[in-house]
Amino acid sequence: MDISVVISIFNEKESLRELVAGIVENLSKAALSYEIIMVNDGSTDDSWAEILQLAQEQKQANRNGVIRGICFRRNYGKSAALYCGFEAAQGDVVFTMDADLQDDPKELPELYRMVKDNGYDLVSGWKRKRLDNRFTKNIPSKIYNATARCVTGIKLHDMNCGLKAYKREVVKNIEVYGEMHRYIPFLAKEAGFTKIGEKEVTHHKRKYGSSKFGMSRFINGYLDLMSLWFLQKFGKKPMHFFGVWGTLMFIIGGLIAIWIITRKLILQHLIQNQFNTQGYSDIKLRAVTDQPLFYLSLVAIILGVMLFLTGFIAELISRNSAQRNTYKIKDSF
Repeated sequence: MDISVVISIFNEKESLRELVAGIVENLSKAALSYEIIMVNDGSTDDSWAEILQLAQEQKQANRNGVIRGICFRRNYGKSAALYCGFEAAQGDVVFTMDADLQDDPKELPELYRMVKDNGYDLVSGWKRKRLDNRFTKNIPSKIYNATARCVTGIKLHDMNCGLKAYKREVVKNIEVYGEMHRYIPFLAKEAGFTKIGEKEVTHHKRKYGSSKFGMSRFINGYLDLMSLWFLQKFGKKPMHFFGVWGTLMFIIGGLIAIWIITRKLILQHLIQNQFNTQGYSDIKLRAVTDQPLFYLSLVAIILGVMLFLTGFIAELISRNSAQRNTYKIKDSF
């Protein structure tokens, strides 16, 4: 089979028929065999009934493609839907599309060609001319993508574009979980698929319903990005992070404490000698524990010990993980 199109669906009944018609029309013109995998992510409308109807009509029309459906018992999120869709996909090239008609099916044949003929592992769409609200989506999206480019090192203008094409090997070697669907290119890169391309695609306004993602997606997206970066870099060697910072803070705090105590003793000795020589009474300096800097050094020491112990415990957990020696092997003989 040439193509698998994976679509995550949550309360998008009104758009499904038009979406499927567009996919079928464009893939049929390109003479490509295909399957459309529609994952119903716990919709509360009649989306699943519409999927069943469309699958039956597709079968009766005897076209060069099939519609397959997966129905969750409740809403698990887009990442879960894509994960199950990727597991079921059988096409040489796997696409992801949103169900809200904002992605244009006319882009599918060219994206397929880029993967098959140009050898890309992954091609991401770039909605250069977005038709969303400028202040609630466009500007935050630009900031988000700029941050993602800096952290991941992948030079994509639209990391979270729903329209993407992948070699089948890519989707079979990555695990999409939580809300990591935003960072599939980064997951692919960490799995060893480094030839990642980009194509400018047409963006349409949402035709039916409303967006299922609020402004919280930008905050969650940033936190997920930091988590993903940390896990990929230090997931199997947590002591390299916690141990380094813990040791550094412990040394800094210890040196400050030693400097404060030593300085107090030296000054006390010098002043005592001077005043005793001149016949003055004994003069005492301020106690070490009365100085704010001493407590800052104490906090640094405690945090350093806690970070080091956190790294030690994390290392014990990592060493006992069943996947500590799981690696992606490209070829062997």
